[in-house]
Amino acid sequence: MLARQLDPIVAIATAPGRGAVGIVRISGKAIVPIMDALCGKHLVPRQASYLAFRDTQGQPIDQGLALFFPAPNSFTGEDMLELQAHGGPVVLQLLLARCLQAATEIDATTGQPRLPGLRVAQPGEFTERAFLNDKIDLAQAEAIADLIDASTETAARSAARSLSGEFSKEVAELLAKLVHLRMLVEATLDFPEEDIDFLQQADASGQLQSLQSSVATVMQRAVQGAILREGIKVVIAGQPNAGKSSLLNALAGADLAIVTAIAGTTRDKVSQLIQIDGVPLHVVDTAGLRDQDAPDIDPVEKIGIARAWEEIQSADAVLFLHDLTRQHMPQQAALAQAYRAADAEIQSVLSSKLPPATPVIHVWNKVDAASDAALPEASGSVRISAKTGAGLQDLKTQLLKLVGWQSPPEGVFMARERHVQALQLVTKQLSRAAAQLQAQKPSLDLLAEDLRQAQRALSQITGEFTPDDLLGEIFSKFCIGK
Repeated sequence: MLARQLDPIVAIATAPGRGAVGIVRISGKAIVPIMDALCGKHLVPRQASYLAFRDTQGQPIDQGLALFFPAPNSFTGEDMLELQAHGGPVVLQLLLARCLQAATEIDATTGQPRLPGLRVAQPGEFTERAFLNDKIDLAQAEAIADLIDASTETAARSAARSLSGEFSKEVAELLAKLVHLRMLVEATLDFPEEDIDFLQQADASGQLQSLQSSVATVMQRAVQGAILREGIKVVIAGQPNAGKSSLLNALAGADLAIVTAIAGTTRDKVSQLIQIDGVPLHVVDTAGLRDQDAPDIDPVEKIGIARAWEEIQSADAVLFLHDLTRQHMPQQAALAQAYRAADAEIQSVLSSKLPPATPVIHVWNKVDAASDAALPEASGSVRISAKTGAGLQDLKTQLLKLVGWQSPPEGVFMARERHVQALQLVTKQLSRAAAQLQAQKPSLDLLAEDLRQAQRALSQITGEFTPDDLLGEIFSKFCIGK
């Protein structure tokens, strides 16, 4: 454990700004002396006391509730003191300053500072200590931040399930199966003359297949959880006046983007977070795409088009919007042909710039004005009217399906991209182990190493094996006081 992790820490644990209640939290070893100084008496553990918080001269800073949680029965596993005052920023800063001041004052009984080394906590340090003191595992620690950051009810409920340990329990069950299989393989290394028969009698192949199936199930749920946490970036693209801004407004249910008949109205991206079936979507409306060498284009529109392509390249999904009324104009065949040619050029650039895994949905807009127009053949097509709302539900359903979202079971848990990557590595190592086991002359050394690497990757999810730099990255994303 690092030296800083032994320091007593203090922080304001509530969000910045004004509120009805604000909390200052202290955690460390042997904090009773500072508790007595701040509260004027010795507190009964886990029992709220209403009292005055006083400054050095004995004048009240505020009145509120104080709670003492002695180790190890606290969130951090250390002694903890919570001071609940009124939620004014000045009051809380005065209370925080008083804590730091009281820590350096000499205790009359011991002749020593009341709480030497007390310092303001770093982001996430309270939760980090809970992890280091085995109060929670790493997946649960991350779930705390995910619960705070949840943007939908589904995400919040899923994070709460991860915090309660449901995800960790499934990982622990996988680890138990993997460790048992490793034990069988490692045992055969001590008895090389009986290795193959021993593994066959123990049904090592069947155990490995069962483990692979279990990992695949957890992987599927983790992917769903990662979508819930990260959300999906959806970029609306297409020619000017195809109805992109109207579609953004329809999806958001509000007039977010300016809609006019003038080409080039949208000059820069307009973003909005919405939700579909509890899944957060970051929808981005972009400038209309057209030839940047056109004689009537101005420098501002050129910048908007360049930014549009930047957004498209980083999208999880692209809605390629087409205008049905301009695709089919019997009285103006030349204009219709030019419009189709421009769409084909955009499609060609999309194919070259987008990763193969990024889905593109062809959205044929203005069906209300061109209901009899024939729909060009293209996979993943849907007819809509951004004006009337026709077809929007079909678009939402198809969008979620293409990005890998499935209606989750009630027990879905929150997960992160690193969890998915860890499970992908586990899957890879188990596949290599299966290939070794099925070989005509299996190499037990390589089989044992594959299983060891699989266990190493799986253990990273809950923190049983975690490099120090990964811990620092995770907890640095937390807010102060959490």
